[in-house]
Amino acid sequence: MRLDAGPAGAEVWLKLESLQPIGSFKIRGAGNALALARPEDLARGVYTASAGNMAQGLAFAARRLGVPCAVVVPDTAPRAKLDAIERLGARYVKEPFDRWWRVLVEHAYPGLDGLFVHPFSDPAVIAGNGTIGLEILEDLPDADTILVPWGGGGLSCGIAAAAKAISPRIRVVACEVETAAPLSASLAAGSPQSIAYRASFVDGIGSGGLHPGMWALARTLLDGARVAKLSEIADAVRLLATRQRVVAEGAGATSVAVALSDGAPGSKTVCVVSGGNIDAGKLARILEGQTPEAPTESASRPESRAR
Repeated sequence: MRLDAGPAGAEVWLKLESLQPIGSFKIRGAGNALALARPEDLARGVYTASAGNMAQGLAFAARRLGVPCAVVVPDTAPRAKLDAIERLGARYVKEPFDRWWRVLVEHAYPGLDGLFVHPFSDPAVIAGNGTIGLEILEDLPDADTILVPWGGGGLSCGIAAAAKAISPRIRVVACEVETAAPLSASLAAGSPQSIAYRASFVDGIGSGGLHPGMWALARTLLDGARVAKLSEIADAVRLLATRQRVVAEGAGATSVAVALSDGAPGSKTVCVVSGGNIDAGKLARILEGQTPEAPTESASRPESRAR
């Protein structure tokens, strides 16, 4: 979809992964991972660690195969995403953010059995994400830049690997939120860096550091990173809803926020709107002109029960 309100002289397009059956791109990687798994690996079920969208992607794919699914979620995961996990027939376990991140690093969680599908550092998941790059170049073979939200890196690296194989000249740039931008800090320093993470309404991307397996891919495949302010992302969510009739979550609108502030005249840019799973209350506040506050302490207090 062409963005009607792009920067003057720039041509901006939207790749709307928010219109996927689960409301995000994660259905691609999850579906590919289970399609490539051996039946014996699926016999005891599958699980992942996710802020919500990969959880839905894996739950969707697992339900189609009749496979049990569980998810470890951070305690800041929004209610809309938790409800969706349950609607898709999966159960979830809440953990504090740091403990949740350890699951991503260790590729395991004590107490959950079955095949662990990593939400971004998995070759099959990255390959599934790469199909977005193929589809963009089918429709816009002369695109100059693809802007991609950066969470763990599986989306941007997958898109870059596929797109650059077809069009080596194309630039793929990661987009981060100011409250959690470890990739930008790492690229500036030339080595993986840890940063101070702050929770925000942009809950689908961001962390305090880079996953060890993704740094080598990112610095090889990507053409840099850009950081958007929370207010800019809220403005992008509002613009997409009111001008384009597109509902995007904060993470999904981050690429649009970058395009609106950095669009170069004469360029053709594609923004990957990675998801649209946003709490109704957050969206309402944004439409009223506000920038939602971070989750409160009581809202993010860890729960030990599994559902």
